[in-house]
Parts: sequence; structure tokens; C-alpha cells
Amino acid sequence: MTSPDTLRLLAQAAQQLAAGGLVAFPTETVYGLGGDAENPDAIAAIYAAKGRPANHPVIVHVAPEADLFYWASSIPAEARALIQAFWPGPLTLILPRASHIPAAVSGGQNSVGLRCPSHPVAQALLREFARLKPGGHGGVAAPSANKFGHVSPTQAAHVRAEFPELAEDRLMVLEGGPSQVGIESTIVDVSRLDEGIGPVLLRPGHITSEQLARVLGKPPGRPDDAAPRVSGSLKAHYAPNTPLRLVTRAQLQAMARDELQGEAGKTNTPAATHEGIEAPVVQSPEANEAAARVSAGAATPLRGGSGRVVALVFEVPSVTSASHIDWRLCPSDPALYARDLYALLRAFDAQGYDCIYVEQPPGTDAWRAVNDRVGRAAAAFS
Repeated sequence: MTSPDTLRLLAQAAQQLAAGGLVAFPTETVYGLGGDAENPDAIAAIYAAKGRPANHPVIVHVAPEADLFYWASSIPAEARALIQAFWPGPLTLILPRASHIPAAVSGGQNSVGLRCPSHPVAQALLREFARLKPGGHGGVAAPSANKFGHVSPTQAAHVRAEFPELAEDRLMVLEGGPSQVGIESTIVDVSRLDEGIGPVLLRPGHITSEQLARVLGKPPGRPDDAAPRVSGSLKAHYAPNTPLRLVTRAQLQAMARDELQGEAGKTNTPAATHEGIEAPVVQSPEANEAAARVSAGAATPLRGGSGRVVALVFEVPSVTSASHIDWRLCPSDPALYARDLYALLRAFDAQGYDCIYVEQPPGTDAWRAVNDRVGRAAAAFS
């Protein structure tokens, strides 16, 4: 981070932010589309570039030494404990918004989402930007650097592919290598403790509910109807361009078996509709919702036509010879799966498949974030 070229690019990026421009930058989760969090015009430019609804809040990213009381009107003990345990890192905290912070950053709500990323490029950018701001209070509002609802970018090339219409003078993209977490941050609401509510897990991520519980002394609650709106909470989100379906292992085995028997000209019936086969029993709420989508789509053929499809599976069926099905093994470790997921979906888009089949992940807490992401991606096509 100390080479002359790197320092020059960081200074240029910080100046672009200070002038109200946009900068895409790497974090450990995904690449963010950043603008000055105190500049309503810059925030509006983020929303316009993404095609994002104006009531859908964005997260403010701050440097490790930032004065959080500049951004939040109060920071409860629970928030301080989570900060001590997980910052810098992939955790966003929803806090009461300080009155001078623009409501636009929160989608008009009285709360604000704050995160301190651990990626060295992100931290260097945030520090350089803060140096240019009065009192050193620099925050960068940054949702994922992609069109709204699409797969989040985990490489700089993904960002450039998302925004070909934006020249570098309108969107500077900082290179920082592949994101190592690969999915968006865990979001915890601690803005309503004075109402007797919370902490509440609003979006699962790399930091699991079990990890949060060890710090808080109890599991975080589930979202209620009055919970703050947060990024990534819509039913359909994180979707590739290629139709994606969640399927059981039994369905995949039946598809492979039917193809081996030469039934490519027939409509394949999913195994989930066969006698004695049910959707998997799962534990986390996100996995239960994903499994419900598997069951809800059970009457839909696993494929139609004769185009190529890809199946992302934990184990390739032992009986298969279908030439039009590409079987891709996925990691059995949830952290590695999450790291690779979005890059894989983008690669599948580029390879021109007719459909992406994703084997239902396990239903444990460790897989909760993955189930959330693939479930919302599948919902975009249901």
C-alpha cells in the first residue's frame, strides 16, 4: 500500500469522492460503489447508477479510528461489544442516525448502517478521504457495485462489466484482488434497544448467528415488521442473468438417471414429486425458506428443450452420461462456497447456459448466509 502508484491512485480516488464523484473499491465482502455519505447528490448518483429504489438504504463505511458518535446519536453496550469482537470485518451495525447525517443514506429512516471493512485498500481509501473532510469525519456510502438485484461483484473486472456506460471520470474503479469473504456483510440492528427490541439479525453473513450469540450472551432476534429496511432484504435479489433453480440431490439424481435412459426428448419429472421423496429437512430460517422454494417448484420440469445446463453440486451423481449437463463440484466448506459463489454465477452467465441448477445447501447455521443468497437468487425466477 506504499508504492507511489498506489498512493497516487488512492489520493485521486479520495479527491473524486470529495468532489461528489463515485469510486468502486474492494472490501473483504464484495466490491462497493462508493460516494460521500454526507453529500446527497453523491448518494443520488449511487442510486441512479444502480437503478436502486430511493427507500432502500445504503451502508456507510468508516475507517477503524472513526468517531462513531459523529454518525450515530447513541452506541449501546451491545454495539460496542460487537465492534470489539468483529471490527474491522464483515459486520454492519444499524444504529440511531445522528440528526446531521443525510436521511438519503438511510432511505429516509432514522437509523444508519455503519461498517468498518478490513480490506487494506478500503481502509487506506477511507483514511485518505477522511483526511480531506472537515474534522476528519469521512464516511463512504457504498452498496455493492452492481445493478440493483444482480449478482454482487467480487473482482474489479465484475464492476467494469456492470457499468460500461460510466467512464472513469464518472466511476473510478480501484483494484484490490478477489474479495475473500465473497458475500455481503452480516447486518445486526441495535437501533431499537431503548424500545426493548434487539439486537436483531437482519441479514445473515460470514459472521454467524452462533458467533453473535457468544458475544451478546443470547441469539439475536428475527426481523419483525417494524425492523429497519436494510440492503439485500428483498425476496428476490443476488440474481444472475441465467435462470437459477434450487433443487434437491434426489431431483438431480433423477435428472441424471432419466438422461442415461435416453429420455432426453421427454419432459423430466423432478424427483421431488416421486413417491417417498421430500424436500430436505433444514434448520435455519433461510434454509427453510429455500427448501420451500424447492418444494414450490417441484411441478416444474428440471429442464426444457435441448440447451446446455449446469448443475452446481456437492457430489456428482454416480449414474450420468448426459452431454448437455455440466456438473460442477462446489466446496463443502460454507466459507469457501460463499467466497466462490458470485464469481461462479457470473462465469455461468458468460458461458451461455440455459439454466443453472444449484443443489440445496445444508441447513445448519454455518450455511445460513449461503442459503439466504441462493434462495433469493432462485426467487427472482419463481
